[in-house]
Amino acid sequence: MSIEIIQGLLIPFLGTSLGAACVFFMKNQLNPLLQRGLLGFAAGIMVAASVWSLLIPAMDQAVFSWGEVLSCIPAVTGFWAGILFLLLLDHLIPHQHLNTDETEGPSWKGSKSTMLVLAVVLHNIPEGMAVGVLYASWYSGAADITLGAAIALSIGIAIQNFPEGAIISMPLRAEGLSKLRSFIYGALSGAVEPIGALLTIACASIIVPVLPFLLSFAAGAMLYVVVEEIIPEMSEGEHSNIGTIMFALGFSLMMILDTTLG
Repeated sequence: MSIEIIQGLLIPFLGTSLGAACVFFMKNQLNPLLQRGLLGFAAGIMVAASVWSLLIPAMDQAVFSWGEVLSCIPAVTGFWAGILFLLLLDHLIPHQHLNTDETEGPSWKGSKSTMLVLAVVLHNIPEGMAVGVLYASWYSGAADITLGAAIALSIGIAIQNFPEGAIISMPLRAEGLSKLRSFIYGALSGAVEPIGALLTIACASIIVPVLPFLLSFAAGAMLYVVVEEIIPEMSEGEHSNIGTIMFALGFSLMMILDTTLG
């Protein structure tokens, strides 16, 4: 495995770790307005990545075996498979939503730190899968995907992982955990991404024939997370337009990254 792949897979984990490190420099709680802005920014990046890094390459790759007219079939099929997969996980794995009450500040419903980490780990599954699929397709040379496109997705996910790390570590610190423990929990929540990506690349020989389905599967899973979890949280309370503006900013940034690097 090349050094480029190893570095690329660690970029999203670095974003989560840097976000979790905010616990060493900030107060015990995130300002609700700042939190909604960060969530909106993350959602914008994920939506843009789903379109430019996953769905469009899926349809481009499907043209070779399905033809231009039917190239949308693998994309739509994989997209719905990703949606249903996350819907199933949502029911099988108990997890908690983030409460952004204006008066109490951000806090997690419940106090079990393991549930906090599990919630974000659930969200990180499609992100790690998306990165792994893109690097596997570039490494195999089976799809018209460049190293720059894979790096762009890694950077984009790392940027949106930053607020995720902070949103875990800060409430944990407010619940009484030490700063170091809060940081470790926040950082480890992103460990599933490089692990999942490595497993995906290890199965590259199996993945290549169904690459269009897997790219769109990852897109569907990511969009499920955005619509089910992030958008409702960024729209709660007053001044919800902050989340919308930051969504547009994150979307624009990821679009620029993907078109310039890809």
